[in-house]
Amino acid sequence: MIDLYTAPTPNGHKASCTLEALDISYNVHTVNLIEGEQKQPEFLAINPNGRIPAIVDRANDDFAIFESGAIMIYLAEQAGKLLPTDVKGRSKVMQWLMFQMGGTGPMMGQANVFYRYFPEKIQPAIDRYQNECRRLFEVLNNHLSDNEWLADDYSIADIANWCWVRTYKWSGVSIDGLDHLNRWLNTMAEQPGMAKGIEVPFSLGNLLDDDEEQKDFTDNAQKLLQE
Repeated sequence: MIDLYTAPTPNGHKASCTLEALDISYNVHTVNLIEGEQKQPEFLAINPNGRIPAIVDRANDDFAIFESGAIMIYLAEQAGKLLPTDVKGRSKVMQWLMFQMGGTGPMMGQANVFYRYFPEKIQPAIDRYQNECRRLFEVLNNHLSDNEWLADDYSIADIANWCWVRTYKWSGVSIDGLDHLNRWLNTMAEQPGMAKGIEVPFSLGNLLDDDEEQKDFTDNAQKLLQE
């Protein structure tokens, strides 16, 4: 049994969507980021970096894993699915997983900070990160013009990138004209476990379209910037 420590963020959803896609049983432990539970000694014993998600594999001597990408790799290897074992196939998946870890995730995260959360609107910073997000989306779109999936087959690389790219509206980035990316986003949303995975530990409801919900979420998120 896997214990999942998480919150409703793209990185958190990477773990829950992977668990759902692999049909692995797990217990959910909600980490209240606003209350700073991720900084408490109990959680730091699992993840010394004080970030979600983290998992503990109770069937493997209570082995703890942190960093969302590392969690996805561990789970895929345990299940023998969504990550090829041949060198070239594995490398292709890893390349696109690292693309998310080093590209779409950090850049969309910074776009969120300056576009949504930072109290002062610094337009050059907003433009810089939104433009870089759009560039990364175009990289994905161009690749997907000749490929159904990011690697040879559906994999954890698709799940990782989808969990972030699907939130493009929150980052204030347009996907207009990116037809191949849009096709892939829609196809990903229909994959087993994705709809359920993005509602773990709870649903964010109509956040992307409801102005009042957006304001409340942003007000709470601003508190995290003060830590």
